[in-house]
Amino acid sequence: MNMTHYMSLLADNQPWNLILFMAIPVIFAETITVTEFFILFGKKLDGKLRAFNRICSIAAGLYFTGIFLYLFPTAFVPLTINGEWHTWVDVVAVGFYLSGVLFLLPLAFLDLGLIGRKRSEEERMKLHFILVSGFLVVAHIAMIFGMINPEIVGDMAGMPGMNH
Repeated sequence: MNMTHYMSLLADNQPWNLILFMAIPVIFAETITVTEFFILFGKKLDGKLRAFNRICSIAAGLYFTGIFLYLFPTAFVPLTINGEWHTWVDVVAVGFYLSGVLFLLPLAFLDLGLIGRKRSEEERMKLHFILVSGFLVVAHIAMIFGMINPEIVGDMAGMPGMNH
């Protein structure tokens, strides 16, 4: 069975790629989400839990930006230039995975005080929740499409450079 480049990345160099590219970002996002529920439902927008939430948000945003800066030029660009995508599902899986930076980097900026300074704390928390939710959505879309065998949606032999 052929696999998407997303799944290939996670399967290579076991268990390190799985930990570095999936486990760490998703655990950060889930930790942020769970702590956010406690913060929002407890209506306590400050304190130790909010500080922990901020630290996780900043770390997740910076960490995933590092992943993006590594994978975009070393994987996305060469796959595109060389026509090596394993059908459109491969593009969707990798594209949605990399789009996570559009949610996690602003999340870090928000908690670093670089954006949203004129918003109330409640408005910042709402934006915070939207950003972390957006990341979880694109990460799950990437996972779902990443698990599809590209051959079931099209013949890879018909794509330039797809002689796998």
